[in-house]
Amino acid sequence: MRKKVQAADGRQLAVESVGDPRGRPVFLLHGTPGSRLGPAPRGMVLYQQRVRLITYDRPGYGSSDRLTGRRVADVAQDVESIADALGIERFSVVGRSGGGPHALACAALLPHRVTKAAALVGLAPWGADGLDWFAGMAASNVREYTTAAAGRDGLAASLVPRSDAIRADPRQLLAQLRWELTESDRRVVNDSGIRSMLVRNYREALRHSADGWIDDALSFCSPWGFDPADIAVPVLLWHGEDDVFSPVGHSRWLAERIPGVTTILQPAAAHFAALRVLPDILTWLLSETTRPMRAG
Repeated sequence: MRKKVQAADGRQLAVESVGDPRGRPVFLLHGTPGSRLGPAPRGMVLYQQRVRLITYDRPGYGSSDRLTGRRVADVAQDVESIADALGIERFSVVGRSGGGPHALACAALLPHRVTKAAALVGLAPWGADGLDWFAGMAASNVREYTTAAAGRDGLAASLVPRSDAIRADPRQLLAQLRWELTESDRRVVNDSGIRSMLVRNYREALRHSADGWIDDALSFCSPWGFDPADIAVPVLLWHGEDDVFSPVGHSRWLAERIPGVTTILQPAAAHFAALRVLPDILTWLLSETTRPMRAG
């Protein structure tokens, strides 16, 4: 099911709902850059798990209207608007990569509606005390976030032409990333099904503009608008120890601050391995227990 939902301030949000329409609702928050068409478990898997998976384009991506000055915390109000429009009272939420901080925002700011949350290969807050934010990070992401911290103009000058080129041929982004992929990530991305899903995702994300990508990067390099230490719902953090796009130190930092968190740091796995563990993450989100899922 695909529809447009009106946000609290009147913006239009593009929403997708797949899987079992009578299943238990889970919001999946996409990466950066990304869209509602991003990587997700196959429909058959969702039906077997009785999951109703809800995705949407963050403001500025795909067919969702831009929100100027967007903060990470602003996701909570949009997710709540979508849940209201779909008649959903309680739900769980998972975010991958750039969606990770946004999933934590929902957990912190919507404790009356979020049952559980998971953040996969996510980031810690900019300026996190005691964390070398760039340690172990690929050069391309160091450049992007350093430019973002200096202001929108320089970031737009970098990402707008890059976005235009990717819009013309979405395979370019995978080609650009390939030089920095670990062997683990290459094995994942070499899967033809995952590769085609990523290409479709990037095409939709940037089909109108680079605004969503720009605003994501700016929001990660600004105050998030909430403190992860205030999260009161069960949270799972999953991270591949060899990740170079969102280094594992970010999840280690979060794990020390989120009360009662479940943390899985997977040896010999990297950034894109998070795509393959999503079905197991869904199982944890929908279970009655908060015991750690099995690493594998």
